[in-house]
Amino acid sequence: QVQLVESGGGLVQAGGSLRLSCAASGRTFGSYAMGWFRQAPGKEREFVAAIRGSGGSTYYADSVKGRFTISRDNAKNTVYLQMNSLKPEDTAVYYCAARQGYPSGRSYLYDYWGQGTQVTVSS
Repeated sequence: QVQLVESGGGLVQAGGSLRLSCAASGRTFGSYAMGWFRQAPGKEREFVAAIRGSGGSTYYADSVKGRFTISRDNAKNTVYLQMNSLKPEDTAVYYCAARQGYPSGRSYLYDYWGQGTQVTVSS
């Protein structure tokens, strides 16, 4: 069982930056691929970024490539999402998720989810 707790969301102006954190419980964090997803009001949950358990490979949605960076610190059981050059269309609730095996952009493949953190980007 893995418990995930996100933090770091908030209100920021367009062009600004935020760093989200997701703290995980458990002693086998490094065996889990981690993903970030987001859901805006009235829209489906969408993939943002993912990272392998070792941290060696990362994957991004086209809409955030070059602006967002996913990373992890397995010693701290934490995964991060650095978000730069934020746009109003990035406004959403951001969720972190964990699954054993390889990262995926498909939300239904993830077994564990955090409660989400709100990111609001004003124009």
